[in-house]
Amino acid sequence: MIRILLVDDHPSVCEGTKTMIEQDPEMDVTVSYSSPEALEMAASGEYDLMLFDLNIPVLSGLELTKRLIGINPEFRILIYTGYEISSNFNILVEAGVSGIVSKTASREQLLTAIRCALRGESVIPVSLLRQLRRSDMRVSASRDEQQMEDISINEREQEILQEVAEGRSNKDIASKLLMSQRTVEYNLTRVFEKLGVHSRSEATVKAKQLGLIGDRNFL
Repeated sequence: MIRILLVDDHPSVCEGTKTMIEQDPEMDVTVSYSSPEALEMAASGEYDLMLFDLNIPVLSGLELTKRLIGINPEFRILIYTGYEISSNFNILVEAGVSGIVSKTASREQLLTAIRCALRGESVIPVSLLRQLRRSDMRVSASRDEQQMEDISINEREQEILQEVAEGRSNKDIASKLLMSQRTVEYNLTRVFEKLGVHSRSEATVKAKQLGLIGDRNFL
């Protein structure tokens, strides 16, 4: 028999969820409406899996999770919520939850999430997964934009970079741009520092990534 502790301060939700889960004859659900009481019950270690509402008075589902994982990292805990939790996702994962289930999930989805957690597999809603992916892409784009803003390349330095990308030597660049070879070398040193690179090839690659030189100049 799979023993489950369900913690939610809404009796109607608890009873409905208990009935839904116990349609599986292998599962037995104990209900608690109080998080302090649930903490004592869960700490006894009598349950195979725990299902916590995220927004419980006194001790939230997150706080319950943190305290119980601190007692035993092997506890299997699912967050069962009807609220948007993307902003709390990283915190929940770090706290040690085994998965997240929406209160709108079907009986089949709920039972699947429970069995996956018992096997050590993590389950999150696909909608949340897609949302997190979009958020990650926005963060990456923001970092790229910030990186470009932090690098200030003047027109002369960009011209030298373009010539480097075409494979010209410092001597050839000096001749073409009508400057001394020492000036080319000085400017290249500054460019290397700004781009955080140590060679001409690295500078070319980085400049291409940041859009400082075009495809026709990139070898």
